[in-house]
Amino acid sequence: MTGASVTDLALAKLGNQVAARISTRRADSAEPAAVRLIRGDAIALEPVVWAWHGFLPLGMLTILGGAPGCGKTTIALAVAATMTRGGTWPDGSCCTDVGDVLIWSGEDAHSVAAARLVASGANMLRVHFIDGVTGVDGGAFDPGRDMALLEAEATKLKAPRLLIIDPIVSAVSGDGHKSNDVRRSLQPVVDLAQRLGCAVLGITHFSKGTGGRDPVERITGSLAFAALARLVLVAAKVKADDGGEARRVLVRAKSNISADDGGFAYELERVEAAPGVEGQRVRWLEALEGNARDVLAHAETDAENDDGDTAADIESFVRSCLAAGPLSAKTFKADAEGAGYQWRTIQRAAKRLGAESRKDGMQGGWRWGFHGAPKATYPAEGDVDASLQSVSPSTPSEPCLSPSADVEVL
Repeated sequence: MTGASVTDLALAKLGNQVAARISTRRADSAEPAAVRLIRGDAIALEPVVWAWHGFLPLGMLTILGGAPGCGKTTIALAVAATMTRGGTWPDGSCCTDVGDVLIWSGEDAHSVAAARLVASGANMLRVHFIDGVTGVDGGAFDPGRDMALLEAEATKLKAPRLLIIDPIVSAVSGDGHKSNDVRRSLQPVVDLAQRLGCAVLGITHFSKGTGGRDPVERITGSLAFAALARLVLVAAKVKADDGGEARRVLVRAKSNISADDGGFAYELERVEAAPGVEGQRVRWLEALEGNARDVLAHAETDAENDDGDTAADIESFVRSCLAAGPLSAKTFKADAEGAGYQWRTIQRAAKRLGAESRKDGMQGGWRWGFHGAPKATYPAEGDVDASLQSVSPSTPSEPCLSPSADVEVL
């Protein structure tokens, strides 16, 4: 039999299969199968609804990335506090969409996050920590598995306005470096945001050794994280122009729905949230101009530029990877190497924290996880920093009635 005849037979067989499927669909339907078209003038135009105009859209996913120690979680909790009480945003505008916030963190204990929220003036009656799941499959909450259950609970709240997922990589079931796995896993998160009309803020790290590159490309894992998000914010520490102490900046790195540049400088400070309990909070400074790449390229001072990662940086990465439960050794290693870390360094850090590698049954592979409690406590992200100030607590701002004076733009 010639090659041509084999091809002809294969094409004929494929054609018969397609014809059979079309025939079956037509037999099962009162109408013949057809593609449905919608004319452009029938599409309703809908404006973007903002929680914080230009920085945090409702009904959409926003990513907040940055190097360890920049205070990303503290920034997210400052945003949450503003949304629970209707305070003032860093640009002086009012938060008019006051409501409930939901928080899942695989890195910080509830008490640590609560102290930061109180320090930021949050209305704690509107704060809801995701503590686990009940029922037959009860246990720890897994963002990659339990989003439908979370949505069912969130609909019971009077006004769900914000969901924080820290870290967002925990919502991925599969390989966080594969676009298809990331898109498939994050789609339930995007759907939840759209159906509830709430903002979703996912926190993640920068990949190690990516200084100078486009900030969107520095987000750990697949580019699909940034592609699915309508807006990407990045936090970093940059050197001062006069060679003085480094300062922190929050800037927009990507936006499909607003300007994609500009941001704000900020400081982290500690106040007494309760007798004997300190909490960290953000103090917003001046507004910034310029795109994220230019701002971050201005002599960024985080340790990734000289490979001088601290133990806290590496342990923070380990906790973020294992936050949602045991992870296959293959995936854990891929995540570590994808973020620019040496696998042996990550293994040592994991063991210091009390994580272990165990075989998953006779036929299963090796899995890393906190099979028991971590051996030691560890500082929360952003806590170990000589630049943090110890100040007296200030009175939380009253609900915003009118925008404050214009901030200076540098």
